[in-house]
Amino acid sequence: MSELPDTLTEPLARFVEHLRSERRHSAHTCSNYRRDIERLAIALAEDDRKHWSDLDVHGLRRHVANLSRAGLGGRSVARHLSSIRRFYEFLLREREVKDNPALDVRAPKSGKKLPRVADVDQLNHLLNASPDDPLEVRDRAMFELIYSSGLRLAELVGLDLDNLDPVDREIRVLGKGSKTRVLPVGRQAWQALEEWQRVRRELALDGQRALFLSRNGDRLSPRSVQARMHRWGLHKGADQRLHPHLFRHSFASHLLESSGDLRAVQELLGHADISTTQVYTHLDYQHLARVYDRAHPRAKRRKPEGPAES
Repeated sequence: MSELPDTLTEPLARFVEHLRSERRHSAHTCSNYRRDIERLAIALAEDDRKHWSDLDVHGLRRHVANLSRAGLGGRSVARHLSSIRRFYEFLLREREVKDNPALDVRAPKSGKKLPRVADVDQLNHLLNASPDDPLEVRDRAMFELIYSSGLRLAELVGLDLDNLDPVDREIRVLGKGSKTRVLPVGRQAWQALEEWQRVRRELALDGQRALFLSRNGDRLSPRSVQARMHRWGLHKGADQRLHPHLFRHSFASHLLESSGDLRAVQELLGHADISTTQVYTHLDYQHLARVYDRAHPRAKRRKPEGPAES
């Protein structure tokens, strides 16, 4: 951002530090905020506006229109606006601006994209497949754990040995916003973890506490988990591309379908807002609608077989 004036870059740098140190956001989240707001800073500089207070509602609407013309969808534009809105809340607190121009600007609507889930029978087939080597023992333990407990990918790779509670068969994970939650682990997932821990001893470097290790004995990376899950699907006959979020989404949808307890699913997933969890009620309804359509004798109108006799 060297070409931008300090009057734009310095408040942004302080905002990102505020997110990191005070709000305890991850480096990835801070980077997303910085990238979104830098794009607005560039737009302001191109209009020869050197202060954040130079932005008004009309200028922000032009920025939103430019984002849309650049090919960003409604959800992406909404994320930009959310970043800008929060940034201006910070500037108001610091008394650098007098109002928040993002309060009255809305992103263009886009259709709600529902997360894909895997069929229960398909997941059982994949997870019951026998591992062919020590690394596949690790892989099956990881995939069982994601589906058993609904972990995010970052939560999975961040697990250490002391996060496991063998007495109560629970795990302690560090989620978004550095929030810790304790999750139950299903019987089959726990058995897979025990099998992996016996193999793990042969790979672990001295002092390494990470639960899931690479072939080199160090902590497994998120990208490696994604690649191994894709490989597992190819080798074990999955009918769709496997990825960690598919297993997490399937955990949430299948649990909600069986229990109907939205609050419990929210707690298990670690969602701060229940509206995030409510997307799975739409998935549940879709499933029920398909069952009804197949099973109810009058769910579908029969096509007429021909003209009625006169």
